[in-house]
Amino acid sequence: MAKNVKLGIIGINSIGATHANACVKTGAMEIAAICDVAAEPLEEAAKKYDVSASACFKDYRKMLAEADIDAVAVCTPNVFHKEMAIAALEAGKHVFLEKPMAMSAAEGAEILAAAEKAKGVLQMGMVQRQQAQAAELRKLVTEGKLGEIYHMHTVLIRRRGIPGLGGWFTTKAMSNGGPLIDLGVHWFDLAMHISGHWNPTAVSAKTYAKFGSPIKDYTYVSMWAGPPKLDGVCDVEDYATGFVRFGDKATLSFEIAWAANTEGKAFVEILGDKGGARIVDSDDLVVFGEEGSRLTDVKYGFHTEATSYDQQMLKFAAACRGEIPPVATAKEGLTVMKLIDAIYTSSETNKEVVIPG
Repeated sequence: MAKNVKLGIIGINSIGATHANACVKTGAMEIAAICDVAAEPLEEAAKKYDVSASACFKDYRKMLAEADIDAVAVCTPNVFHKEMAIAALEAGKHVFLEKPMAMSAAEGAEILAAAEKAKGVLQMGMVQRQQAQAAELRKLVTEGKLGEIYHMHTVLIRRRGIPGLGGWFTTKAMSNGGPLIDLGVHWFDLAMHISGHWNPTAVSAKTYAKFGSPIKDYTYVSMWAGPPKLDGVCDVEDYATGFVRFGDKATLSFEIAWAANTEGKAFVEILGDKGGARIVDSDDLVVFGEEGSRLTDVKYGFHTEATSYDQQMLKFAAACRGEIPPVATAKEGLTVMKLIDAIYTSSETNKEVVIPG
């Protein structure tokens, strides 16, 4: 019988609740402790997930010291990722770390060093690669069905999708960036995971801030992590675009936006010399190829009861039990952070920037 992994969740609001729901739905892990600085979400979560008062904490350090847990999920604003992940690793806990890895590659390197020193698992929260269609496309690439992968194209544009405007998402001191570090992290990870190209070497990019300030003038239909805080801060970008080199082997072009005057769209496209493929809106997978003298378009259908979040928690539990390695590693998380850092630097300097290995 598989060992029951006891999980403590730091940050039980929004994404923390999503992971908790996945644990309940799949039985992947027991929610044994919860931590949040806000009393209301802590109380609501305690009732919903049947967590005793003695296992509810406002201080994560107290939870690490007192709670009967095997693993920790860090689901807090970016600014706290480094200190919490390192503290949990040093306390001997397995760690599920929400994206992005940290505020910067330098912080990510500190987390990686702590993970390598500790005996526990560190798995990054890269949920997009847990999709069935992503797994299928990765399989096609590794089997050589698309041939040599030479270009990747990633687009994730929301027409008006700035999250929690005025809150920590849009406050650089808390997040260190806008959609690039919030959403681009997913698309970069997915493109590199599928293609197998994990060596970005240079980037030329530009970011823009055209929406969200002043906050009272921002027009939107709905808002994740909202409503807007009119007395809050919005000092991050809302659009990023650029071109990444992977030595002389491959390239990647991207557009990532929280808000833009165009239709919303989201896809990752992989081009190989034998075929190409596109994952659209994290749903459909279409493969473009040829048979003999005919060009072919093949659409793959998927049906699964387990969502990407479900799969992520099931795999993290399996990694904690030592059954599989973590499905999204700290080294991969650090590579993504190095790329993001270089994109911001390129935009600031208006120059192509070399990405350190």
